[in-house]
Amino acid sequence: MSLPHVHMDKHPQVQSFFDPQSNTISYVVKDPDSTACAVIDAVMNFDYAAGRLSYDCADEIIAYVRAQGLQLEWIIETHVHADHLSGAPYIQQTLGGKIGIGEHIQTVQDTFGKIFNEGTEFQRDGSQFDALFKDGDRYTVGTLDCVALHTPGHTPACMVHILGDATFAGDTLFMPDGGSARADFPGGDAGALYDSIQRILALPDDMRLFVCHDYGPGGRSIAWETTIGAQKTANIHVGDGASRDSFVKMRTERDAQLAVPKLIIPSLQVNIRAGEVPRDSDGNMALKVPLNKL
Repeated sequence: MSLPHVHMDKHPQVQSFFDPQSNTISYVVKDPDSTACAVIDAVMNFDYAAGRLSYDCADEIIAYVRAQGLQLEWIIETHVHADHLSGAPYIQQTLGGKIGIGEHIQTVQDTFGKIFNEGTEFQRDGSQFDALFKDGDRYTVGTLDCVALHTPGHTPACMVHILGDATFAGDTLFMPDGGSARADFPGGDAGALYDSIQRILALPDDMRLFVCHDYGPGGRSIAWETTIGAQKTANIHVGDGASRDSFVKMRTERDAQLAVPKLIIPSLQVNIRAGEVPRDSDGNMALKVPLNKL
């Protein structure tokens, strides 16, 4: 897949928000020439043991947007997350904006619609979202030129979003000392992940890159901003010209040792619905726990 022309002449302001429960970093990205902004990978808090939702992380984002006098235009999901529930609809209800995800959400919906035995009322066409991005689609946040790149491997619907000189990698890449995302979820593919990462590494070296998760390898402080150049030279999984074969071998062996994310079952049910919680026949919010399916 070719790389679309990227306009790096604008330097958006990026504000991060860290959720310690899921080690997720959410972002507010502001157009430098207007009050327009986008939110990327928002979190809704969930106490699994108590079956209780809360909105501390989303409320923090909402408070920031209001305090800065910003206008929310886009709420971007880089992919269907398996480790946290999306806060997108909660934020949209308060601040507006359009919720967007990659068009291959339809593949993910079909896969997990079967796993969770969803009925015919669950639409598998991505219609729960306001916009479905195709590879290379352009959109704007105020005057800020933005591009969506299809980067499958971790999931079939993963997309990297480029807003000015800032790239948001979702789970495709971690910080250089964290490596890359797992590729063993249904629809994942280590070879496709390597190819997607090579596409990202073809971006300009000085482009800023922001990750969706960080776990503080070696006990270091949590971090989320790096550069394309730093990933090229120092990423422990793909840096310094690592080959596709060696990456696939490493990723396959590593993934076999990883535990299932603690919130994967609730997260997937909610996130394939654009952050809406499913309801039972009485209209109450309720989740399923399919046994021996994942």
